[in-house]
Amino acid sequence: MWFDPPRPIVSRLLTRMPDEFRRPERSEWSAANRPGVAVDCFLEGPAYDAAARLHVVDIPFGRVFRIEADRWELVAEYDGWPNGLKVMPDQSLLIADYKRGLVGIEPTSGRVSPVLGSVGSEGFKGLNDLTLHRDGSVLFTDQGQTGLQDPSGRVWRRHADGRLERLLSTGPSPNGIVLNQAQTHCYVAMTRSCEVWRFLLRDDAVVGKAQCFARVPAGTSGPDGLAVDAADRLYIANPGHGCVWVVEPDGRPLWRIDSCAGKHITNCALTPDGAALVMTESATGSILIAELPAP
Repeated sequence: MWFDPPRPIVSRLLTRMPDEFRRPERSEWSAANRPGVAVDCFLEGPAYDAAARLHVVDIPFGRVFRIEADRWELVAEYDGWPNGLKVMPDQSLLIADYKRGLVGIEPTSGRVSPVLGSVGSEGFKGLNDLTLHRDGSVLFTDQGQTGLQDPSGRVWRRHADGRLERLLSTGPSPNGIVLNQAQTHCYVAMTRSCEVWRFLLRDDAVVGKAQCFARVPAGTSGPDGLAVDAADRLYIANPGHGCVWVVEPDGRPLWRIDSCAGKHITNCALTPDGAALVMTESATGSILIAELPAP
């Protein structure tokens, strides 16, 4: 390391999935991702709506929850593996679903609608996460089972008019994705190489000089979900080390937000006021929160 170690920040429990919603059973998802283990939930995709209500997904059971204070409400349940979630400007929900591609959910009725399930009749490898651009386009990662053995993960951009562009096709497990505040550059977590890549967004689909912006320590799992705050600091969820790494806009390590529950910190999001970070801890089905120092 050429920099000082990141300073620790302590998290605390915000809420946990109520027992009434937990399903300690084996499933197709758990058989592939947690062999031989009964998984009662696996939380991901935290995102706030305009009313400051937090939404999360439960991957194995195809569920979307809305959380207000300590009250959990089931918004939708369907045959899919929802992973990434974003709240659209009209307050509808857009899901990056591993099994079904891009899926829309009407938040009042819970009605699920297909948005994009294939490219030219070819299915995706398995979508993971997404981010929204102010121009109405959506950028999303197509991770599948890619990794160092098969660095063919993809990053796509779907424009508001429906045009689809492939921005990257050589990713070793593209996972979390986020834009800087100016929305000129894109960050993508490459889980299996323990890196976060950064590249310039152009009006066309040409990507040049994609850069390794940050590396996290090697281990059993690399970077997962990402977030960016108003000061352009990058937040990197790292389930392999049970923390969120925080990096300055120039790539210097700043903080390490440690889990107060299990180690599996899968994703994160800034609270609406930007003063704190919420994190999904999937091993215990918990939502954690950490207050952030001012810029």
